[in-house]
Amino acid sequence: MALSKTVEGPEGRLTILDGVDLQVASGESVAILGASGSGKSTLLGLLAGLDAPSAGEVFLAGQNLSTLDEDGRAGVRAGRVGFVFQSFQLLPGLTALENVMLPLELLERPAREAAQAVLDRVGLAARGAHYPHQLSGGEQQRVAIARAFVTRPAVLFADEPTGNLDEASGAQVIELLFSLNAEQSTALVLVTHDPTLAARCANRYRLHAGRLATC
Repeated sequence: MALSKTVEGPEGRLTILDGVDLQVASGESVAILGASGSGKSTLLGLLAGLDAPSAGEVFLAGQNLSTLDEDGRAGVRAGRVGFVFQSFQLLPGLTALENVMLPLELLERPAREAAQAVLDRVGLAARGAHYPHQLSGGEQQRVAIARAFVTRPAVLFADEPTGNLDEASGAQVIELLFSLNAEQSTALVLVTHDPTLAARCANRYRLHAGRLATC
């Protein structure tokens, strides 16, 4: 059943998503384009199980999220889903290495060696002891990418991952996302308004007036 999302506003019911149908295969890269306010981030939240649809079902890693409560959805995401956000979302009181270790520690897996290896992969082997405020925006986003990939997730959701970066840093981040996507066969779902970034994806969709169409 296709996804729909409605909310109650001051002027009545507002339809954000209307009959959206999307399938993402293992290792696939997908871009979701659309103007600001078109519902891109809402769709990402539904696909990741961070929000519940008004109608329709979401299957993630073979699990129907619609049948689970918040804790159940979190359990499905754990170790299977990675996130990269525009605003990095690093914990300021942890070093770069500790930020990358955190998802593994929450899963009670050996963390330090694996986190160090992924930091090395994103070119930050020498920056592991630095705190987020000691890193540039591009470096912070590379730490966020390392954190997202350290559990070798089945799918990674990226919401405007280059939105706060200069052109050179953004280009580095794009290369990392697609390199790791290929190396780990992680499905990559990108929300972006950047056509250059979207062009790197195998499949592209555009959200307009709550409807999703292929580009």
